[in-house]
Amino acid sequence: MSLLSLIAALLLEQFHPLSARYPLFTSLNSYVDYFEKHFNAGEHKHGQIAWLIAGGLPLFGVALTYWLLHATLPLLAWLFSVLVLYLTMGFRQFSHHFTKIQQALRDGQLNEARKILSSWHGKSCDELSTEEIARVTIEEALLATHRNVFGVMFWFILLMALGLGPAGALLYRLAQFLNARWGKFSSQELGDFGKFSHQAYQVIEWLPLRLTASTFAVVGDFEDTIYCWRTQASNWPDANAGIVLASGAGALGVRLGQTILQDGLPEHRPELGIGDEADVDFMQSAIGMVWRSLAFWMILLLLLSLANLLG
Repeated sequence: MSLLSLIAALLLEQFHPLSARYPLFTSLNSYVDYFEKHFNAGEHKHGQIAWLIAGGLPLFGVALTYWLLHATLPLLAWLFSVLVLYLTMGFRQFSHHFTKIQQALRDGQLNEARKILSSWHGKSCDELSTEEIARVTIEEALLATHRNVFGVMFWFILLMALGLGPAGALLYRLAQFLNARWGKFSSQELGDFGKFSHQAYQVIEWLPLRLTASTFAVVGDFEDTIYCWRTQASNWPDANAGIVLASGAGALGVRLGQTILQDGLPEHRPELGIGDEADVDFMQSAIGMVWRSLAFWMILLLLLSLANLLG
């Protein structure tokens, strides 16, 4: 059921991208704000309680709904799993940005590429060169692939195997969202309230990150992927992002990171990878690696499903 649910959700989003995702996030913001307002007293235990309740309630609701549907109408349980994946995977959240930037660079429309990347990256990219735009775009795509696809898939498959239905997909995205809302703020802003959100997200991300990096090694340059992962990932300011970016750079044979201008000021970033400078062709290679990685996960899941049936 996991394999069919994933295929259906991916196809559904490819043919009908979810335009209502922003209202959904607005509702989620209000939901999270409620718990911060009523539980935040600046202490670690308050953040822990808020996280467990804010995350536990929707997870329990999803698991319970799946159980009830599976016990009565299995087809509806499958459709429910597809719906949850459709709302949480978000493959098209980044692919259309990537495609537009790639096409703009091929057409020589540098300013248009800068504009699209600025909107996606959340920072001004008006001073970036063609090579720098290609580099940052590849970085954003690699991170988005992990956070919007492979991380969701891992937890979906794991909790589905444990009989909890699509709750795993929601768990991953909720942990990601709560970390962004609470876990990334300093003690001066939220006290110790956000520490548990960050700790929980680190635990939830630990294995999916390494599976994503390992997948890049399998479908790309294996030796360079392992070398860059081991020697360069820890140099990146965000260690989790460093694992994805260093392994992706090694798999592609491209150099990422490096100093760029952001909002008129130089942003010093470690160099990742040991290959050539990024360009439009490497952007095409990156999207090819993403699809190969996705195909690898699907084939592996198919083999596991067949082994389970034969067993």
